[in-house]
Amino acid sequence: MTPQELRALCLSCNAAVEDFPFRPEISVFKVLGKMFALTDLGARPLTVNLKCDPEDAVRLRSEHPGLITPGYHMNKRHWNTVTVDGDLPERLVRELVEDSYDLVVAGLPRADRLRLDRP
Repeated sequence: MTPQELRALCLSCNAAVEDFPFRPEISVFKVLGKMFALTDLGARPLTVNLKCDPEDAVRLRSEHPGLITPGYHMNKRHWNTVTVDGDLPERLVRELVEDSYDLVVAGLPRADRLRLDRP
């Protein structure tokens, strides 16, 4: 997956926006103000921090050593760092981004979740 494809994937999520609260080169993708992905699109290898269910996080790390690791500078129980321009199937990367988005949306107040469901 290229940096442009990763950016497009993150922004394809409903109500997703790109923000730069840390440094100009660090893209933070948010839904209603809550982060679901963080990446430096210019870095090599290209990695992205994604929220993950704690049990799934441990399983994914063991299934993909070196490609999925505990979230760099994040709560390692809930975040993974995923190498997206390596040997991971693109389909898996897409699923992990979508799962991260879904976990963040699930934690939003009910009224916000309902707003997102409207076309």
